[in-house]
Amino acid sequence: MLSVSDGNNVTASAGNKTVTSYSEQPWFVLSAARHYDLHMSQDPAISHFYSFEADQSEGLTFAIPDGCVDILFDCDDARPDAQVCGSPLEARHAVLKHKHSYFGVRFAMGVVPDFLDVSAEELVNHEYGLLETVPGFEPFFEQIVGDSTFSSQVELFNRFYSGKMPRKTSDTTLKAVHAICQQKGDIRIKELENLTGYSSRTLQRQFQADMGMSPKAFSRIVRCQSAVHEINHQSSIVFSELASDLGFSDQPHFLREFKKLVSTTPMNYQRRVQQSDYLHRIRYA
Repeated sequence: MLSVSDGNNVTASAGNKTVTSYSEQPWFVLSAARHYDLHMSQDPAISHFYSFEADQSEGLTFAIPDGCVDILFDCDDARPDAQVCGSPLEARHAVLKHKHSYFGVRFAMGVVPDFLDVSAEELVNHEYGLLETVPGFEPFFEQIVGDSTFSSQVELFNRFYSGKMPRKTSDTTLKAVHAICQQKGDIRIKELENLTGYSSRTLQRQFQADMGMSPKAFSRIVRCQSAVHEINHQSSIVFSELASDLGFSDQPHFLREFKKLVSTTPMNYQRRVQQSDYLHRIRYA
């Protein structure tokens, strides 16, 4: 199972192996009116919980590919709502409402909670109403959106999730996920064939069933997240070196890919992160 966080790298496990991976939604952090509160989960199936008030005065917020399933609660007094959000494959507009308070649950990378009445493949690039997807959740929904205390919201969701399990992932997919994360997405399908002992067709079919996307798409996500993490945590970066470290054929290829997945160029993104003091916006609870 993989475990990841917005502000830090976390040791993760896939079978009996460990690997470090990342799952960041930087535009959510940058759109926070004040602090972006984050609470790491004790349950390995859940990466973390987060809470923020949206400030949409400066334009659109984007969700970027992260390989995770989120449940996002809009805790508005008048019209509360909750959505189940699968990972996008490229940057896409995230509908956040100005001055609304949000509470979110991010499951670990590759984890699909078994209480959801949708497949992994149906989740990718899609959003669903939580109450339509999880029958019987109404009492917890009302309590969560009606409570403005972050720690209480975390406790309420943990109470709901207690005793529940993620869907089982095949050993073949776990091995492939581990290798992809270990190589920061810079891996070829032939290497995965050799690692798992299965043909490309079998591997891709099993991976698609478990993860809702192809190994290639997941590798793109891991490379994107690795690039975002490096920019967020390094004060000075040479983009040509970062592109080479992540296995891109050249810098223009890296720039095109980054813009597709993050919605802006690496240089513009770095400027925004530095101007907004990104890391100090995250407040650990």
